[in-house]
Amino acid sequence: MGTMFGAIPAESVRAAASHVRSVLELAVEHTEESAAMVVSDARSELARALTEAYRMCLPAGRFVDFDAVEPDEVRAGFDALSAGDLVVLIQSTSFRLDAFRIRLELFKRSLKVIEHPHLARMPGAEGLVYIESLAYDPAYYRGVGRALQARIDRARVGVVDSGGQLLVYPAAFEPAKVNIGDYTGMPNVGGQYPIGEVFTESRDLEAVHGRVRISFFGDTTFSVNRPAHPITLVVERGRVVAAEDSTPEFERVLASIRADDGEVWLRELGFGMNRAFNQERTVSDIGTFERMCGVHLSLGAKHATYNKPGIRKKTARHHVDVFAITTSVQLDGDVIYRDGAWQV
Repeated sequence: MGTMFGAIPAESVRAAASHVRSVLELAVEHTEESAAMVVSDARSELARALTEAYRMCLPAGRFVDFDAVEPDEVRAGFDALSAGDLVVLIQSTSFRLDAFRIRLELFKRSLKVIEHPHLARMPGAEGLVYIESLAYDPAYYRGVGRALQARIDRARVGVVDSGGQLLVYPAAFEPAKVNIGDYTGMPNVGGQYPIGEVFTESRDLEAVHGRVRISFFGDTTFSVNRPAHPITLVVERGRVVAAEDSTPEFERVLASIRADDGEVWLRELGFGMNRAFNQERTVSDIGTFERMCGVHLSLGAKHATYNKPGIRKKTARHHVDVFAITTSVQLDGDVIYRDGAWQV
């Protein structure tokens, strides 16, 4: 068993199974009365290890190798499920079934979905960090997550301090959304894992101003790029107007956004909660690392959750995550983040 998963030892697969069991029982509330279908591939060590972990947790589940069957067989498997049943998607890249957008289609059928995409982007030791990120601590995620949500929703002013550079949000915030493994009152159960985020944005995008130092950004291949030195973004009227100590790759990102969106809006204010990731413990996939415990922001006009006057969802193309070096976060003068942890 030790060789099957390459850099991922058997004890890490067992740890993954323990984390998955908590997710199944506590987050998506799957029970033995409901059917489970796991669709996976074997193209990466991490995908093979996660599939084995789910086998340990779902002995009665149906397991399908995406690469070994025809698309119609996968669809037929979905068709046989009933509302409340579970689908797990374990993907080295991202599964495609013609124009069939799998997770959205499954949600329409009231199925629970756990999605693990882009696993091949996290080889070797990164797979161990990914496995750790699946740990589900409901007291932390639900307690701190809901407290953060409530604090954001009543805040009038926010300040992100990235080592003496201040990014100021003076116009209150949009209603915060949570990704904390609590689907109470939500239309769908499940989503992309790992989890751990509370996010919002300024009610008035043009009110945001100041400077922020970033230590990572999502590059043009959706990989986490760490420049040799932090880049300082200069923000005026909600737009990035300069990038000090920039790099050629970051300039490519900015040029791509400007080419499609015209200017570089600063939109999402994300409070990542996943303690497996920090400034030192990273993975290469930007969609996974977005949960890092700390602050991330999005560059570009695109944000699917919030509508803003003057920004058309259909034409907004870019949503690029960047990660702030975060000394502290203040809401209405109260420090809610310091020393790498949320203080609510």
